[in-house]
Amino acid sequence: MQQERINRVCEEMKKDGISQLLVTDPMAIFYLTDKWLVPGERMYGLYLNVEGGRCLIINELFPVHEDLGMDILCYKDTDDSMALLAKRLLPGTLGVDKNMAAHFLLELMAQWKGQVVNGSLIVDRVRRCKDAEEIRRMRQVSLINDAVMEDLWGHVDEHTSEAELAKICEQLQIAHGCETVSFEAITAFGANCADPHHANDGTLGKPGDSVVLDIGGRKDSYCSDMTRTVFLGEASPKAREVYEIVKEANLRGIQAAKPGARFCDVDAAARDYITSRGYGPYFTHRTGHCIGLDCHEAGDVSGANEEVLKPGMCFSVEPGIYLPGEFGVRIEDLVLITEDGCEVLNHLSKDLKIIPLKR
Repeated sequence: MQQERINRVCEEMKKDGISQLLVTDPMAIFYLTDKWLVPGERMYGLYLNVEGGRCLIINELFPVHEDLGMDILCYKDTDDSMALLAKRLLPGTLGVDKNMAAHFLLELMAQWKGQVVNGSLIVDRVRRCKDAEEIRRMRQVSLINDAVMEDLWGHVDEHTSEAELAKICEQLQIAHGCETVSFEAITAFGANCADPHHANDGTLGKPGDSVVLDIGGRKDSYCSDMTRTVFLGEASPKAREVYEIVKEANLRGIQAAKPGARFCDVDAAARDYITSRGYGPYFTHRTGHCIGLDCHEAGDVSGANEEVLKPGMCFSVEPGIYLPGEFGVRIEDLVLITEDGCEVLNHLSKDLKIIPLKR
């Protein structure tokens, strides 16, 4: 059990006036207990209250062999898990997270007459600021991602399809020490790069194509995420112009990332520059997202997020310009907020790179 993390969660509960909390997100439970489980359709949850109550609700098909330092409520498939949970709840208010399945929530509300509120932000706020061990792991997996990207460049050519390139990327992540990828790589060529979340297919690259490589791995449970855009054979004057604009927007976003600034300030630093250069309508997504155990954690770098940046926060800065039917460019780094600024976790060059044709 991660007692310090649970204590921080309980402090956040008190701030929000919530006396008890039910956590059902498996990754959040792992964060608080060190126990990883994929429960499928079965109820799985961690119950906490501010009086010191801790209880893991788990099906008997998933036996707990380790001492987690808390009560275990073990139920059978034939049991009514929500009725068993309802008997444990204190009077008052119960916070539940956004991952709780609606049918379980409705069953619980039918059997327990207290007030149920959205408690999702409680664990999210605690997870947002990484501790020393989490920071070490984020640095390590990001350095691996740098090495994988550099190796991946050697596989980019006009004969290897997007789908094949993504598979090679997965193999490289594992070869460099990751357990798996943190998401399926985006390895887009040419006009496909104008779709920020393009699904890789059999497209082959052509001379002059931009190549968006958005990749990440998972090591020791923590995720990396980075994007570089390269060009196959050559880059047109327009492509070079767009690339330098995106690169400068990335640098300005990073420069704005410091304690006391807000997530929206980082977004504005990148977005305003792209807009000033005439490409504002073609920057179609937020500037970044928080990252850690999940590749996309709660919290984003967008104009709508006025949360103040604090040391330990880790997120991406990934502006892009996407020109439909032509090409796209995105450059992404992960940053860690420090006491006096930010640390960029990726160190791979962002200078414009041309990949020679193989013919």
